[in-house]
Amino acid sequence: MCHATLQDPKLYSFLLLIDQDLAAQTRSAGCSCGGVLHSARYPRKPRGAPRGLREQFQSRLSFCCAVCRQRSTPESVCYLGRRVYLGAVVVLASAMRNGLSANREQRLTETLRVPRRTLERWRLWWLETFVETSFWKGACARFMPPVEIGALPASLLVRFSGADLRARLIESLRFICPLSTLGGGA
Repeated sequence: MCHATLQDPKLYSFLLLIDQDLAAQTRSAGCSCGGVLHSARYPRKPRGAPRGLREQFQSRLSFCCAVCRQRSTPESVCYLGRRVYLGAVVVLASAMRNGLSANREQRLTETLRVPRRTLERWRLWWLETFVETSFWKGACARFMPPVEIGALPASLLVRFSGADLRARLIESLRFICPLSTLGGGA
């Protein structure tokens, strides 16, 4: 079921729409100096997108001020900081990795084409780095009872309402999108 969610083109199309909306909000707010923001996309080489959609993820929405030239990159549900894999892959693969046998872990790495070392690095990020971010320290109080740290991100996914895994994944990505910018603690 998780594999099907990660290969669903409708999921990624919807995430792109959310990113476009976040970018429109950033652009309409303008620069802090009062200048107008112009498009200044920058290239990405994303991994994890379904074959027919990869070209749509080749650049990250970003802006540059016409006056002070300062870059303004909006939050994103597609990207999680500088990671080359899309955020949906990072979240779901990390959640699926928790508690797997060696056999099932090997199938996961083959199906998603994510190396085992990368899955391990993501797991450590969730358990050590993520929980130390200022974002998480401020946001974890929203959950009662507290989210089980040792089972992140799976324990976070189940806390969001939604009819199915796809809906909970989208809500989780919306929740952690402040981490998608350098200032977000990713």
